[in-house]
Amino acid sequence: MAGAAAKMVSMVLVCALVAAPYMASVDAITCGQVTSSLAPCLGYLTKGGTVPPACCNGVKSLNGAAQTTPDRQAACECLKSAAGSVSFDPKNAAGLPAACGVNIPYKFSTSTNCKSVK
Repeated sequence: MAGAAAKMVSMVLVCALVAAPYMASVDAITCGQVTSSLAPCLGYLTKGGTVPPACCNGVKSLNGAAQTTPDRQAACECLKSAAGSVSFDPKNAAGLPAACGVNIPYKFSTSTNCKSVK
């Protein structure tokens, strides 16, 4: 009897692990997540040079977290808001995703219309 219960628990765990990537996330991206993910990029965004590995890790993490249209739009709005309080080189910002090997479906720019991000 104990063996059957253990098999049942194992089967439930396997099903949960298989289904987990397909379940919708209930947590929306916050501006705190966006700014903390991109904080290591500040030097590159303002002065250029070499993109720090921690910056690319943050860009990749943020891209991975923004899987839904509302999340991508929220991240876009947060980026625009943060950009208004920091002096940065627009060319460095626009090139950051590519420099980190990440494809982001919108430009890192203060002129991006975040409502059009899908």
